[in-house]
Amino acid sequence: MLLGALSAPTALAQSQTEPKQEIEEVVIWGRSLQLLGTANSASQGVVGYSDFSTRPMSRVAELVEVVPGMIATQHSGPGKANQYFLRGINLDHGSDFSTYFDGMPVNWRTHGHAQGYMDLNFIIPEIIERVDFQKGPYFADTGDFSLAGSNSMKTWDVLPNGFTELTLGSEDEIRLVTADSFTLGPGDLLYAFEHQQTNGHFDLDQDVRKYNGLLKYTGDIANIPSRITFSAYDSQWTSTNQVPQRAVDSGLISRFGFIDPDLGGESSRYSLSANFELSNWQLNLYASSYYMSLINNPTYMLNDPVNGDEFEQEDQRRLFGGALRREAKIQLFGLPIKATVGADIRYDDVNELNLFKTISKRRISSIREDEAEELSIGSFAEAQLFLTDQLRATVGVRLDYYDFRVDALRSANSGSDQDSLWQPKLGLAYRLNENLELYANYGHGFHSNDVRAAVNTIDPVSGEPTDAQDVLVEGKGSELGFRYDTLRGFNISIAAFELRTDSELVFVGDAGTTEPSDPTSRSGIEVNTFWQIAEPLVLDFSAAKTSGYFRGLPSGANSITDAHEEVLAAGLTYVGDSGLTASLRVRHFSDAALTEDESVRKDGSTLLHAGVSYAFNNWELGVDVLNLLDHEDDDIAFFLESRLSGELAGVEDIHFHPSDPRTMRILLKYKF
Repeated sequence: MLLGALSAPTALAQSQTEPKQEIEEVVIWGRSLQLLGTANSASQGVVGYSDFSTRPMSRVAELVEVVPGMIATQHSGPGKANQYFLRGINLDHGSDFSTYFDGMPVNWRTHGHAQGYMDLNFIIPEIIERVDFQKGPYFADTGDFSLAGSNSMKTWDVLPNGFTELTLGSEDEIRLVTADSFTLGPGDLLYAFEHQQTNGHFDLDQDVRKYNGLLKYTGDIANIPSRITFSAYDSQWTSTNQVPQRAVDSGLISRFGFIDPDLGGESSRYSLSANFELSNWQLNLYASSYYMSLINNPTYMLNDPVNGDEFEQEDQRRLFGGALRREAKIQLFGLPIKATVGADIRYDDVNELNLFKTISKRRISSIREDEAEELSIGSFAEAQLFLTDQLRATVGVRLDYYDFRVDALRSANSGSDQDSLWQPKLGLAYRLNENLELYANYGHGFHSNDVRAAVNTIDPVSGEPTDAQDVLVEGKGSELGFRYDTLRGFNISIAAFELRTDSELVFVGDAGTTEPSDPTSRSGIEVNTFWQIAEPLVLDFSAAKTSGYFRGLPSGANSITDAHEEVLAAGLTYVGDSGLTASLRVRHFSDAALTEDESVRKDGSTLLHAGVSYAFNNWELGVDVLNLLDHEDDDIAFFLESRLSGELAGVEDIHFHPSDPRTMRILLKYKF
């Protein structure tokens, strides 16, 4: 989607409580912000609205691709969380990368479909002002699901302009967005509404119907500077899951065909978050209500050749939580120190955590019907010591405590427990000169597993005994890098990193049980650069190469499956004074092993997107072309066993989900 707006306030983080007509509009590239002297690692960064407002995007989850080296793909329908990849890690739907939206955590714990489930469909991209990101377990203020990295999305307080935007695309796609902000009492109120519908490029119409709404108040409440955000999301869709290669090769279905016509789902999320400035304290509070029902069938008739393997995953919950943080400047033994302390609390009340056997979307039996309560309390302290004018050290520690209870359909799988984990953090930064800074980082982090894994004693599918698994899984990471900035429109950062995990335990919602992996080790290097070639022309480029393996397994049988080791992304953007804007972007990820011995591999993917728009008076007209070269690439592929109708036994095969073919979108926008 061509987001269209081309301007941003002169300071990305300013309060923005002034009347709209007094805001001076200039193009601000977040990646051109000078982070020397403030960033704590080479892989930390900021992305402003102008950085992604001109990007042609095929899905909202591609917002996270502004994080260098990040990939967002899809293996099923457009209404569910995407598949994510970063630093050679298959993050599934968000297991080791966390997102915060105006301070509210997005990832779901103990989710009916996948642990760490990070569904970004409730976000309206045009309302995001900036994205702050950091990678690795080196930062004390982030905990669960942040081993590979995290990002924080902040919405606008006041929009530069109100607007209504209409997008028409291939395959009956219609998207309408309208938003504005205005003065209300001592503050400002921002509203936004989005509706999208499309049938997609697949032989089975996706029949997407999505609605998003947002209200945000920014101003003083009882003389306390406050930001209150309410968001509402509702969606339903039909999906084509990954399909077996043999079905396409035999002519049974086309490349965009389907096996089971019943797949799809519905989801909703209603959230309220609030941020308050209390003297030197920052207080964040949030509450959310969520529902998802998902029909899936990856193996077709493998386990039940009569009725098929179709099932429904259902998740319904309420989320409550908050965070408190304070920064202070002190002195210790004559050394200036910036000290930060904080605490966060989160409570997930999951009253529907179900897995049903279905036929044509009709429930015929229960595999799991569970309830879960999960409470976590985290606290951290971090001190940045300015040892000399050039050298600063950051020392931090974080403690996370988890308490949980599961009430399962099978009483043997019910239970309660608790766990905790200390995580040390350390960073060094040395300012070699005004243009160059060196970094070294080390830290421990973790991700949580589905709490059902900690109390399971019986496999709900087979009925066989199972072993309980740890809830908190630790990882250790390190990084060396540098950042060079000319301070005149060009910067480059390079980071070499390593990450070792004790185990990549993943709760498999499709089976209702947990599958542990062996410990893993990954190392790699990343390059990220931004160059404002001329006033209207900028180039951004990022590349990453990672090598990973399972520790403890013999060479030749220790490859980490479905982990893309090479990623490249680049964009050339032109923003002219005459109203013309153009963007050309390429994204590449390499092939990947689908089996531990690498005997089966999936191909890589290279997609080119282009967009151009022209603004005149209050109007803007634009065209996006996605997959400009019409490559027949795959978004994702798996190697698994399935059984089609007429087959006498299961067959191991590549199952893939194709990328969309060349797609055109036309945008018409009116600013008011």
